[in-house]
Parts: sequence; C-alpha cells; structure tokens
Amino acid sequence: MNDRDTYPKKWQIRFAFFDKYGAPSTPEFQAAFKTEKPMRRVLLNMNFTAFLFGLIYFFVLGLWRKNLVLLAIFVGIIIILFIIEVIFEFSFSEIILRAIAMGFAMMWGITANYSYYLKEVKGINGWNPFEGMRLR
Repeated sequence: MNDRDTYPKKWQIRFAFFDKYGAPSTPEFQAAFKTEKPMRRVLLNMNFTAFLFGLIYFFVLGLWRKNLVLLAIFVGIIIILFIIEVIFEFSFSEIILRAIAMGFAMMWGITANYSYYLKEVKGINGWNPFEGMRLR
C-alpha cells in the first residue's frame, strides 16, 4: 500500500521475501527460508527491536491490536502462575520466571515482521498476532 522506498532496507528485504514466498506457515516460504544464509534467516525470522522492546515497539509500529492480545496472554499466564504459587505455597525459581519472560519476548520478536508486513503491505491489521505464522 505504501511506497516501499520510504522503508529502511531491512524492511524492504522482509517485504520482498513475504511478497514472493507468502506467509511463514506456507510450504513455499519454508522451502525458500531453508535456502537462505543464516544471517538473512535471522533478518527474516526475528526482530530484535521487538524482542527487546516488544510492548512499546508494537505500539510504535501501529500493531496495537496484536500487542494487546500478546499482553493479555502474558498477563493471563502471570496470573495463573501466581495462583499456582498461592495454592501450592511455593515459589517458582528465578530461572523458570526468566525463561517464561524470554519466551514472551520471543513471541513479540518472531511475530513482529510478518505482522508489520500484513499491516503495511496487505492492509490487514487484525487482532491475531499469530496470523500466518508457523506454530510448530
């Protein structure tokens, strides 16, 4: 929808790859992704800004609907963990809590690229943060 020359080079590369091979869940994408060099795979598959600043970055990108869903999932899991701690009178180890936080940071980092592509190129800005993603 927008003039792609206005986007940074990394977004142009991502958009072109998604245009050519489709969503990350498609066999065409997966086959093409496997042939890419390791650093390009990282560029296509992971957004480190979203990994580090997911909650803020999604709002900056205009992905507020998807951001609210990811935040709700995060808060829901935290509440469940708190309830488990209260009921069973124990505390999760720091390692487990950090692993959970890392998992959520990965959710923001991995979903950012295709979500932004859908919004900017396809004009789709829905609520499902996992739309078109591989979930296996």
